[in-house]
Amino acid sequence: MKLKLLTFLLLMSGNLFSQEIDKEKIDKYITYIENNNGGIGSLSIYKDGHEVYNRSFGQGKLINVNYNKDTKYQIASVTKMITAILTFKLIETGKLKLDTKLSDFFPDIPNSKKITIKNLLGHTSGLGNFAVRDGAIWVTEKVSEKEIFDEIKKQGVSFEPDEKVVYSNSAYILLRMILEKKHKKDYNKIVIQEIIKPLNLLNFASIKSNPVNTFKSYKFTETWNEIKEIEYTNVIGVGDIASTTYDMNIVINNLFQGNIVNKESLEIMTPIGKEEWGHGLALFPFGEKIFFGHSGDVLGSHSVLMYSPKDHISIAYCTNGERIPTNTFVEDLISNIYNKELKLPEIK
Repeated sequence: MKLKLLTFLLLMSGNLFSQEIDKEKIDKYITYIENNNGGIGSLSIYKDGHEVYNRSFGQGKLINVNYNKDTKYQIASVTKMITAILTFKLIETGKLKLDTKLSDFFPDIPNSKKITIKNLLGHTSGLGNFAVRDGAIWVTEKVSEKEIFDEIKKQGVSFEPDEKVVYSNSAYILLRMILEKKHKKDYNKIVIQEIIKPLNLLNFASIKSNPVNTFKSYKFTETWNEIKEIEYTNVIGVGDIASTTYDMNIVINNLFQGNIVNKESLEIMTPIGKEEWGHGLALFPFGEKIFFGHSGDVLGSHSVLMYSPKDHISIAYCTNGERIPTNTFVEDLISNIYNKELKLPEIK
């Protein structure tokens, strides 16, 4: 057995987290945030494949905003995890290979004869971030796909494939375009076919499916005020999906239970050792506690979706009004799950 696979299987088969999750302690943490205008969001926690905690908070502070348990959040770059999953599903059916060259699809992209699908998935392509032009985010208004493609070409590459790991939005929008070429249909229809219908998701949608009942983004200045977000049609396959935290958890639990891609694909997706990135999943270390998943940030919405193979715990968190940094919220949450003392956040 290959060492990499052995390491992965040992991680997957570790002793289960036996302690019950203290829901009252988590409630106290979130109530403190809510009572102090510390944020707006939703949290879902799964253990052993079942939801054991779900709470939304802060929405009541919004003026003239209608919402319910099915109101979705923009999950931003957690979308990339979906794009990676869809790519591996094509690889499993032999319709794509990890060593397929980008030049097979887009020969005009600089270095495309050297860049592979695996490079795109693992942020080792050398490609940049199409969403930032001249130091500023320029995709807040609808632009054409040609404009985006031209920006990717103009930015070029900053290093040779496999030379280093640098997060690339450009790589993932090209993966989405490749998926559409191979499936001969739009990304939203691929997501419906390969993810939504098989998992029976009720509140999960790519932007071209025109999701309704979705939260806007807010910033706190004495009160919560709506802010302008990016135009989500500009980031399809990169950061456009809207979902509830409940449905997000369904996805990641099915992923790690082997119900979406096979064991070999999941192994390649998952970072090994101290690697920050695998090929579609990121490492989230909290001391000795290790989670895998993805996070997402746009101008006003932030999200985290992560899973512990050892403890069979998954966490889905979304906020559309952030005062406590998402990283701090998640770190506090992990502390509150695994430790006895209640840890409360500082609200500035």
